[in-house]
Amino acid sequence: MVGPTSSIPMDWGRKGIDAPRVWMLADDRPGNVNQALGLAEAPAEPFEVKSVGYRQLARLPNWMLPSNLTGLTRATRETLVPPWPDLIIGAGRRTARVGRWVKQRHPSVTLVQLMWPGSPGGFDLIAVPEHDRIPDDPVLMRTLGPPHRLTPERLRQSAEQIAPRLQHLPRPYVVCLVGGSSKHVIFTPDDAGALIDGAHRLAKEKGGSLLVTTSRRTGDACTVVLADKLRSLDVGEYWLHRWQPEGDNPYIGMIGAADAIVVSADSASMCTEACASGKPVFLHEPKAGTPDKFDILHLRLREHGCLRPLGASWFEVKEPPSNSAFEIASTIRQILAEKSNANGCKQLASAASAP
Repeated sequence: MVGPTSSIPMDWGRKGIDAPRVWMLADDRPGNVNQALGLAEAPAEPFEVKSVGYRQLARLPNWMLPSNLTGLTRATRETLVPPWPDLIIGAGRRTARVGRWVKQRHPSVTLVQLMWPGSPGGFDLIAVPEHDRIPDDPVLMRTLGPPHRLTPERLRQSAEQIAPRLQHLPRPYVVCLVGGSSKHVIFTPDDAGALIDGAHRLAKEKGGSLLVTTSRRTGDACTVVLADKLRSLDVGEYWLHRWQPEGDNPYIGMIGAADAIVVSADSASMCTEACASGKPVFLHEPKAGTPDKFDILHLRLREHGCLRPLGASWFEVKEPPSNSAFEIASTIRQILAEKSNANGCKQLASAASAP
């Protein structure tokens, strides 16, 4: 089985000059932050995290808010001051207003947005997963899935960190990544039980162990069913990690240690991260189904050869999909290079016309 692969740009392609000053906008949504961090970390160069805090007005749609920092906390507004960055990376609708506000004051900034911000105005690049089905636009870039932080090195290191906690468990490890209900998907306690039943059959076939982690959306009712199922089935040894808002989170280490992964279908990011591991991934569909856009993502991952429905037999992944963070970073490098060349031409023209 091959491991996850990626082409990692080690800089922003600006040889011989200072690296660009980069701001990464981090708001109160962990999913947004993880995507933006994955992209900001891809070039392995320094960047500055700007924490974005919101007040009640930020709940309004962007088009109803003035083109200023209304709706942001005072602490946030006080950090958005010169020296201005060369590049801003944001994710989600609400960070888009911050980026546009900076660009009004510093027009040369390269403004990059992950997830559709509502309109393309002001952005140099907007990267969205193809399953979101956003209409074509000159600044739009489509990717297989959302960017993330799961590089081969991070997976290896995280797996090593949790290895002592797993050494009593027989391999192979079948890791279960359990999501929960969202505004798009209904995930019930019955779904949680069915997921464990399917994962148990996989582990039993190979004489392996179940490693289960919940998430912030799993909820108490589903977690109770998971725990009861694990105790009642003849799975032998198992490990159940109950998600907490603070403290230890072995999620990445579990993906790195896995021999196979079972993932619930309610999270595009979780499915994409699981498939990037290079391990065989089995998808659990909730009884109520998933939206069409999720079905498109799952189909694309199946076509790539890394995802099968739960209930299928073990299989080998020949080539896992690359992390879209590196594809987006490569496009940003091109944009920065084009801007640098354009500025150089302007300076030469200005010098040539000088008396």
